[in-house]
Amino acid sequence: MQIDGRFWLTKESQNFLGAGRIHLLEWVDKTGSINAAAKAMKMSYKAAWERINGMNLLADSPLIERTTGGRGGGGTKLTPYAHELIATFYRLNELHRQFIDRFAQAGDDPQHLARILSRTFLTTSARNQLPTKLIAIEHHGLHATLTLALSDLDHLRSTITAKSVENMGLEIGCDTYAIIKSSDIRIVTSPPKSGKNNLLEGTIIALEELEDQMEVTLQLDGGTSFIALTDTTLPLHIGTRAYALISPLHIIIGL
Repeated sequence: MQIDGRFWLTKESQNFLGAGRIHLLEWVDKTGSINAAAKAMKMSYKAAWERINGMNLLADSPLIERTTGGRGGGGTKLTPYAHELIATFYRLNELHRQFIDRFAQAGDDPQHLARILSRTFLTTSARNQLPTKLIAIEHHGLHATLTLALSDLDHLRSTITAKSVENMGLEIGCDTYAIIKSSDIRIVTSPPKSGKNNLLEGTIIALEELEDQMEVTLQLDGGTSFIALTDTTLPLHIGTRAYALISPLHIIIGL
């Protein structure tokens, strides 16, 4: 038995945004055409238009706008509001995935689920609280290096004290949380030649400028998303391939 769940946003008791509708909007953004987006999604133009029109009717602002003239003869593009909605959906979907993953840890054991629920609503100031599985422990005197699996593709290393490993009862196969402050994640567009930091590659899916800083959401190829703070001088855009650099010393382990 497995615990699973799909994420939908509703408005006025009607389905508003789901993964399929988000992908449709992204295809419109890529192709500049509802017809081309419909073909990419293997649906009819009528079905694609009905979905987009339904979203438009529920949205606070239009999601698409028509362009006319020019060499391409015009087309359709997403509004800034639509881009904001897409970014918001991905953030909420990631939180929903983390929530479901916590339940999935319990399997069919109600007592285990009760223990998980008892700590589900713990709040910390760290923006990144990522479910992981402990897959290796290396002891180095007073310290230990833990290898944590975010997914089959993405791993993290965390250095904590050997005493913490003992006190927390950590062992290979444990379900853990990697807790990381957004200010402790450095975003770069090219990987360093060497170094001891964790290096994780992904795609930027959201950007938000905050005075002289920028909040970056980087989605790894394995599906996990990080939120990082960086300065505004980096040439970052939604869709840019980038890397997250994280010191093993800056990853707190939670249970």
